[in-house]
Amino acid sequence: MEKFFKLKEHGTNVSTEVLAGLTTFFTMAYILFVNPDMLQAAGIPYYAVFLATILAAAIGTLVMGLFANVPYALAPGMGLNSFFTYYVVLQLGFTWQEALAMVFVCGVVNILITVTRLRKAIIGAIPESLQHAIGGGIGIFIAYLGFLNAGVIDLSGAVPALATLNNPTAILTLIGFAITVILLLKKVKGAILLGILITTVLGVPLGVVDLTSASLSTDTFSVMFSDFGSVFGQAFNGLGTLFSDPSRFLQIFMTIFAFSLTDTFDTIGTFIGTGRKSGIFSDEDIKALQDSKGFSSRMDRALFADAIGTSVGAVLGTSNTTTYVESAAGIEAGGRTGLTATTVAICFLLSILFAPFALLVPSAATSPALIMVGIMMMSSFTEIKWGDLEEAIPCFFAGAFMGLSYSIATGIAFGFMTYVVVKLALGKMKEVHPIVVVTSLLFLVNYVYEAWVAWPK
Repeated sequence: MEKFFKLKEHGTNVSTEVLAGLTTFFTMAYILFVNPDMLQAAGIPYYAVFLATILAAAIGTLVMGLFANVPYALAPGMGLNSFFTYYVVLQLGFTWQEALAMVFVCGVVNILITVTRLRKAIIGAIPESLQHAIGGGIGIFIAYLGFLNAGVIDLSGAVPALATLNNPTAILTLIGFAITVILLLKKVKGAILLGILITTVLGVPLGVVDLTSASLSTDTFSVMFSDFGSVFGQAFNGLGTLFSDPSRFLQIFMTIFAFSLTDTFDTIGTFIGTGRKSGIFSDEDIKALQDSKGFSSRMDRALFADAIGTSVGAVLGTSNTTTYVESAAGIEAGGRTGLTATTVAICFLLSILFAPFALLVPSAATSPALIMVGIMMMSSFTEIKWGDLEEAIPCFFAGAFMGLSYSIATGIAFGFMTYVVVKLALGKMKEVHPIVVVTSLLFLVNYVYEAWVAWPK
């Protein structure tokens, strides 16, 4: 184990790595309950997503630990799962099989840009300020989604408004949110997961949680594996119908681009933000992010592991599997090698035993987790120079439009387009990368086409 993970070389030992792995797992284990709750709205069976979440996280994290030898854990990403359900399936009208196919293609694309120099062009194309705005905007979107799922926001009127808090679900959500906030402020390990569990228990006397439900049946495991069997590999069936209609090609391209863009920069931000400070990634690794190809550095191997996780997760039946920023908790606890990630993977596999109780967790318990994750993601806004209109205007459109339009893709589109307009107005088009220009034009063509189709004839 010492020889394989090079523990002494990285200044760590077995006990420290295992403890770090446990810390990371309990910090991110809330995804076991949030992801199935999210994707079942797209039509995928709850238990199938529960098992797919576990397997995608375990496989992706194992590749990260054994191949890249870094202490990062993977699981289906927040924001990406909401984009999958509420935009791609429910708004655009793609089937969940076709949405999984797009996630699979996204993973393949990410693999290709990781092993070639194309990665350098893409990373250099997107202004850093817009990367931060997209991250913060996804935070707004997720938090808003949490309030909607809990019934705290009423959409029945002309404009969104605070709902009348006369139903147990909304009340339980607010109680759960208060509990989660307190646990986080007290820096309790696994605060979000603990908040979900406590809120679920409190839901029993409030009548939100029904202990007599079928989720406690002894045949839960057979149902879970049966449902999983009906979902496994459906991404390939989705590929068969995805490109059958040429009129959808532009929309498909835009959607895959949005998946890939969000996934890529979320992962890179996590690596740079936590890896440089802890010494996991050296300055040479950071430089290799732009200059190298293949697997010449730990960063290359880590990015490859992340991309593999996305494609594998799609085949299993879940949205984009990505590197979790919660890995920072394990890094803070001393994790420095792939043994930390391997420990997390083992914990995810053991969590299959939670299946009989998973369906008991109500949306009122997972919504506070969504809200808190959204709040934490909004910290990206602090990296933007809001006093500089040249930077602030595109960032506002990228971030705010995700919540206002209820669409991550719309936020990215308007961020790109306003960025080009601002640079054009200032005579600084030489600063705009051709990738941003072409993408903005494609977004514009898409909106013009949609307007033409909807125009009264």
